[in-house]
Amino acid sequence: MSEKVEKGLFVNVDYTGTLSSGEVFDSSKDRQPLEVQIGSGGVIPGFEAALMGMSLNESKTFTLQPEEAYGQRDESRTYDFPKSQLPDELNPEVGQMLMLTNQDGQQMPATVDRIEAESVVFDLNHPLAGKALTFTVEVVGISNSPSQACAGCGGGCAADGTEGCC
Repeated sequence: MSEKVEKGLFVNVDYTGTLSSGEVFDSSKDRQPLEVQIGSGGVIPGFEAALMGMSLNESKTFTLQPEEAYGQRDESRTYDFPKSQLPDELNPEVGQMLMLTNQDGQQMPATVDRIEAESVVFDLNHPLAGKALTFTVEVVGISNSPSQACAGCGGGCAADGTEGCC
């Protein structure tokens, strides 16, 4: 087993992510640690880069700028959807997160930005786009193979914004 985090290794991390306001947006507290295979691209780039070279049981706090995390907000990533084409049972509310399906069948998260007379405007930016993210992390495991509990798991701060099995 390696003493330091390096490419190809599986690293288990306890973490808490906060916004500049101090609001916690994600944490492994009361869950399994996040398991990351370094170099796989399973987490946001800056998070993985900050883990490189850390030792087992080492802790640190770091802040990622939007370019190292979910990118800057792109105001052109809004979509005006006619209310007449929404399912009858859907009653969208501003701020609500929904999964939309594009013409290729791919699902993407969208936030209801505003509701107009004849349409609903969806924001397709990641909810954390444009925000600096501060993480407090502790490396709690370093291994050449995934842990049994989370084999193949991408875990929390996934690059696509989804939660994993951890």
